[in-house]
Amino acid sequence: MSGSEIISVDLSFFDIVTIGVYFLIVFAIAWWASHRERSQNESTDYFLAGRDVGWFVVGASLFASNIGSEHLIGLAGSGFAEGVPVAQYEILAGIALLMLGWIFVPFYLKSNVSTMPEFLEKRYDSKSRMYLSVVSIIGYVLTKISVTIYAGGIVFEAIGVDFWVGAFILVVVTGIYTIFGGLKAVVYTDLVQMFVLLGGALAVTFFGLQELGGWGEMTKVVDPEFFSLWRSAEHSNYPWTGILFGAPILGIWYWCTDQFIVQRVLSARDEENARKGTIFAGYLKMLPLFIFVLPGIVAYALVQQGTLNINEPNNTLPVLAQAVLPVGLRGLVIAGLFAALMSSLSSVFNSCSTLITLDFYKKYKENTSEHELVIVGQVSTVILVILGLLWIPFMEYFSNQLFLYLQSIQAYIAPPITAVFLVGLFYKRLNSTGAFVSLISGFILGLLRFFLELYKSSLSGFWYDIATINFLHFALLMFVICTVILIAVSLFTEKPDEEQIKDVIYHKTIEDTQLTRRSIWFTIGLIGIIAFMWIYFS
Repeated sequence: MSGSEIISVDLSFFDIVTIGVYFLIVFAIAWWASHRERSQNESTDYFLAGRDVGWFVVGASLFASNIGSEHLIGLAGSGFAEGVPVAQYEILAGIALLMLGWIFVPFYLKSNVSTMPEFLEKRYDSKSRMYLSVVSIIGYVLTKISVTIYAGGIVFEAIGVDFWVGAFILVVVTGIYTIFGGLKAVVYTDLVQMFVLLGGALAVTFFGLQELGGWGEMTKVVDPEFFSLWRSAEHSNYPWTGILFGAPILGIWYWCTDQFIVQRVLSARDEENARKGTIFAGYLKMLPLFIFVLPGIVAYALVQQGTLNINEPNNTLPVLAQAVLPVGLRGLVIAGLFAALMSSLSSVFNSCSTLITLDFYKKYKENTSEHELVIVGQVSTVILVILGLLWIPFMEYFSNQLFLYLQSIQAYIAPPITAVFLVGLFYKRLNSTGAFVSLISGFILGLLRFFLELYKSSLSGFWYDIATINFLHFALLMFVICTVILIAVSLFTEKPDEEQIKDVIYHKTIEDTQLTRRSIWFTIGLIGIIAFMWIYFS
């Protein structure tokens, strides 16, 4: 199923015990979280953890939910194939998270929304809300659910379990605590899983470098270009123009407007905890270059030395773990992979069920009881899992590097959504007609690009150029087109009702913005780290 021979990772008795302990801890945390005192508002407890989560848990959940097995496997694979440039997405995430905390959070919390489509309805109208709900759910099935299950199948094959058997086992295990515990169980298990996946990744990095002979030896063996974050504007995967101008569009969509991520911020007990959580997550996102991408470069160096054999980039992490980790620590790495998979799956299951329940079921059946809303959320997960499994075979048409597949699909749906959220916060003249026309236009352009890429081998001329333009450049082009459409159509149609949008647009004197000196200094520190990494790895 993974498209290449999987190298088995041999597990000792101690490794199996480590994995077993991990599962016991996760279930214990999930049980504790799901049985904490509940308020009368049962659906808020289930979908938003009672809006009472502290900053540390918010930040940990943001990080753990984002880091799926496709990151651990895909980033290592991309590091093996091309070096550090793939880490640009992780570094840019730090900037996007700061934007989430400082720009978007005040509006989201002030408007008291439960979903991102609901925010669009308050800013524009119900048509925009419906569009975002539908596109988000489809996007979760095509990217997050299917890619995470696929990556999990690779992990199971590495320990000798059939792909489909392993995928189904993990989906069921994750589904159990997600269904019964809701977001509260998800965010608190994410907290544990953050430490586990960091521990596993650090172990591979440390022992890999030790096997190689240290950082100095790695820089001798590997081409210096592997350590440059910046590539030419013509580079097929990481053109510097695409990274600087196209990737942030994807980042704002994912980190600042996607229900999958923003739901954690909505669960924070107040604005300051929400903002601190995003800043903390921004610091955590500086780690993947060193603990996820670097092992791929270490593996490449070992191949150059002739001590390792890797035929397929996506096999990099399992092969390296088998080769360098001592008996007893391999279980920690496998547990880390399970943690990444389960945190991502549980998060997307909960986010999907939230959208289906609140943006569809509750909207069209307003007198639904709190308990019934929770039941609807639980039941909807099963359908999404099935759809995710059915989509997996189509992934082979895209990039062999798993992480790039995820990013390229996102490029087709992100730009119009980014435009209506970001520009909509600062330009009050934008109206519902402009937003909907922009969203639909972007959807058509994205769909066109999707099918052109699918059949690019039979194309030539202009259509071939559109099908093969780097997806980051395409994202930038789409964003510009959608923004022009958004503004132009709005200007030629009626002004929006200012009373309706007063809480969802920027004012020169925005009220109730909570600022603390500590948040400001930590923000400056994170910006400094980003600047340092861009300069050092150049």
